[in-house]
Amino acid sequence: MATQTGETAATSKRSFLRADAAQKLLAFSALIIIFIFFSLASPFFRTPDNVSSILVATAVNGVLALGVTFVIITAGIDLSVGTVMTLSAVMTGVAVTNRGLPIPVGIIVGLLTGTTAGLISGLMIARMKIPPFIATLGMMMIARGLSLVISDVKPIYFNDTPVFREIMMGSVVGALIPGLSVPNAVFILFGAALVAAFILGKTVLGRYAVAIGSNEEATRLSGVNVANW
Repeated sequence: MATQTGETAATSKRSFLRADAAQKLLAFSALIIIFIFFSLASPFFRTPDNVSSILVATAVNGVLALGVTFVIITAGIDLSVGTVMTLSAVMTGVAVTNRGLPIPVGIIVGLLTGTTAGLISGLMIARMKIPPFIATLGMMMIARGLSLVISDVKPIYFNDTPVFREIMMGSVVGALIPGLSVPNAVFILFGAALVAAFILGKTVLGRYAVAIGSNEEATRLSGVNVANW
């Protein structure tokens, strides 16, 4: 009986892995098909400048998507992610250009801004029991308003800090391998993706996030303080 149960569990696991692999393969296949289609539709699509622009734009949205992944896995929603990103960028820009702080300090200011906004939203949802839609909608409006007030509704230029642009648009690989100018933003995205994958697959936080998203009540009854996760 035990042997039969073990074989059934092993078979189920293999089936799940095959289904998971097929899902990932379909996603990559769709990406390749889209790339081929647009390459045939326009000869300018494959140009290095256009590919570089696409990679940079994808990197920005990709990092945002990684953060939202954790929210979606827990069966939540975050409407404020775009405006919080804007507020974080404004805080970094003001810190570097107006206050004259070093670029690393400015980046830390931006990260702390985003972290604080996320913490406030999390407290409203987990502790005050405000629905995620309402809580993040409120945070979206607050972040948008603060962005306009702090920036004085004016663009922020980094003319005196060209190094800041090089962080994203520069290419360390291109400096080492001429002709292979992959923007640094792409490697930032890959690095963030690896960290996110490790957290989801190898840490308690990741396991609890999946468990809460699958069945919050069952997770709570198993002894997990879901409000802390």
